Amino acid sequence: MTAHQRNLSASIDPVKLDRLAEVAVKVGLQLQPGQDLLLTAPSVALPLVRRIAEHAYKAGAGIVTPFLSDEEITLSRYRYAHDNSFDRAAGWLYEGMAKAFGANTARLAIVGDNPMLLSGEDPAKVARASKANSMAYQPALEKIVNFETNWNIIAYPSPAWAKQVFPDVPEDVAVAKLADAIFAASRVDKDGAVANWEKHNAVLRERTNWLNGQRFHALKYSGPGTDLTIGLADGHEWEGGASTAKNGITCNANIPTEEVFTTPHCRRVSGHVVSSKPLSYQGTLIDNISVRFEEGRIVEARASRGEEVLKKVLDTDEGASRLGEVALVPHSSPISKSGLLFFNTLFDENAASHIALGQCYSKCFIDGGNLTPEQIAAQGGNKSLIHIDWMIGSAETDIDGIHADGRVVPVFRKGEWA
Repeated sequence: MTAHQRNLSASIDPVKLDRLAEVAVKVGLQLQPGQDLLLTAPSVALPLVRRIAEHAYKAGAGIVTPFLSDEEITLSRYRYAHDNSFDRAAGWLYEGMAKAFGANTARLAIVGDNPMLLSGEDPAKVARASKANSMAYQPALEKIVNFETNWNIIAYPSPAWAKQVFPDVPEDVAVAKLADAIFAASRVDKDGAVANWEKHNAVLRERTNWLNGQRFHALKYSGPGTDLTIGLADGHEWEGGASTAKNGITCNANIPTEEVFTTPHCRRVSGHVVSSKPLSYQGTLIDNISVRFEEGRIVEARASRGEEVLKKVLDTDEGASRLGEVALVPHSSPISKSGLLFFNTLFDENAASHIALGQCYSKCFIDGGNLTPEQIAAQGGNKSLIHIDWMIGSAETDIDGIHADGRVVPVFRKGEWA
């Protein structure tokens, strides 16, 4: 670690960083004695990686295996690699990950890369590399989306990311401010973080229980620029907060999380909707998204910024222009109250109700763990190489639950639970 990196690390509260590592292991993963852990992170996040390894071994982990990425190495590919490099990916690595997850290895991802890292690179190459990587990642991704093992995502305040969120202050100040925002959103800014998460999970569980009791046929969204009806998949089930994976371990996949979510019916979405926050996607900020759905598919798509990238995303495969997730988040969520755009979906999706293009979660079906891919598709579940969340909720959004017999039940009024 260079002197500069040490100075930046000094901007991050070590007590709260340690709490984040503890919460990741004890709440995010609920790592079990003897269980192995596969961990991915940007190289700048090494201070957090080390603390996670410590807490994991204290919890009885078998082997902790970290994989580190590096922004300069990533950029070297775009600057010097042969053209055919961008249609390839390390499939052998993802096959190995899939084998590990199938053998009960837990999965932890630390995010923190510069969200605009690829903004100056050839967008065609970025799109090709992304598609190749998505295709190669499928064996491992299927284990994750099918919740075969316990997994978790947390964040680390890298300098490049911090300067995107706080561009008008010195780098060390930006890192300190982003660290504080991450700690607050992740509920580790106060003592008793593990107990605080138990209380938060209980609140989210109340929401999912109510929604599952209602058994809505569809959700109707109304607001400025929005008149959207999202049919819900047959046999859908709402999830939120802690969930139990197929290996029997209850974990919090996302830290932070404020959402409750389920699977929409990919052929029963109609109407139009506009985004309420920008979407940061692979170095491009896509702003003021406006789309129209017919029979579940996006047939018109516009954006005031990043429209070309949005349309490339929608062309990824047949399922990319259909929905795989619908999530409810109150406008008063802590991340929304912060007023920050994090340029990172882990945080920004927890500031507003949102929808996701692409792959659905089999977990969000009754008895989803025992359904075949064909049964999931028949019940309305979507399949795609992508899963991209974008925000559509605001303080002016109303959401109604529609029963199969036409009865209407208020769910959200002016961005809050009704």
